[in-house]
Amino acid sequence: MEESSKGQKVKEQVVNTQGLVVSVSPHIRSEETVNKIMWTVSISLSPAFVMGVYFFGYKAIWVTAMCIVGSLFSEWFVQRLAGKEIAIRDGSAFLTGLLLGLNMPVTVPFYIPLLSSFVGVAITKQLFGGLGYNIFNPALMGRAFALITWPRAMTTWAAPTLSFAALDGKTTATPLGILKEEGLARLIEVFGDKAHLYKQLLVGYRAGSLGETSVIAILIGVAFLFYFRYISWHIPVSFLSTLAIGAWVFGGKTGLFSGEPIIHLLSGGLILGAFYMATDYVTCPAVKKGQVIFGIGCGLLTLLIRLKAGYPEGVMFAILIMNCLTPLIDRSVRSKVFGAKGKKK
Repeated sequence: MEESSKGQKVKEQVVNTQGLVVSVSPHIRSEETVNKIMWTVSISLSPAFVMGVYFFGYKAIWVTAMCIVGSLFSEWFVQRLAGKEIAIRDGSAFLTGLLLGLNMPVTVPFYIPLLSSFVGVAITKQLFGGLGYNIFNPALMGRAFALITWPRAMTTWAAPTLSFAALDGKTTATPLGILKEEGLARLIEVFGDKAHLYKQLLVGYRAGSLGETSVIAILIGVAFLFYFRYISWHIPVSFLSTLAIGAWVFGGKTGLFSGEPIIHLLSGGLILGAFYMATDYVTCPAVKKGQVIFGIGCGLLTLLIRLKAGYPEGVMFAILIMNCLTPLIDRSVRSKVFGAKGKKK
């Protein structure tokens, strides 16, 4: 039992002859466990994974499998090396591998998923103390490592295909890439008209990472998470609304209030990042007010990178930067104890 007011850990328990354990209050009972939460979140990502396989073929299974295998092995290896209890059954390493796989282009060679998952799990998570102690989101750190180390491979996007057997080898730019480099008119021309553009962004028939293409598939999983109350609206809504308003005001080429917020909302990894990455229990603020601040910060940074930086996407970097600020945000917005006095000078 932790006495947070004194910063001391006190453990007291008495075991009687019948094996009854009596511990210090409070006694909180819950059916939720780490295992249940992790595996449930993984299941909620299955629609996005299925659509990735549908659009990019069997190579999507291969890339995702390499990320999952690399994550599980990395966790087992570090825990075995450190003499810790092997905890790969809790589902956290599997979830990290799945999320990392959904953030990969389907064209990457096998060693990139394996090495990226090692960085995400072994270095970002286990070297900081394991589950619950990592500062950064492990899957995003793995992807950031891959992007910085192999920028060409990580920005080579395959054109979607409806053939399960294989890709046709054709590469193309993502909608955000076209929007940044050639403008809105060219993006609409590529997709035919604006209505068809919106439709394809929702359904997912466009280039991108294998898990970020179908917004509808991701939102099905999100509804699953809201049903079980594993996430709240505070971070996603503040994240998305900040980006949408900013894109509408500053995202246009013809002046203020001429941007296309819907395209920014439906493109790239925004929906996957806002609902699955930014809401990570360990790396986001615990206080609701702090979560809103966290989401606004993610939205502003994503907008800044998309509009002003050389890289067309900014969700990953925005979340990682805000992960650094999570302790400061929590410390700034936490409630004061009623009746407590400040330190005497």
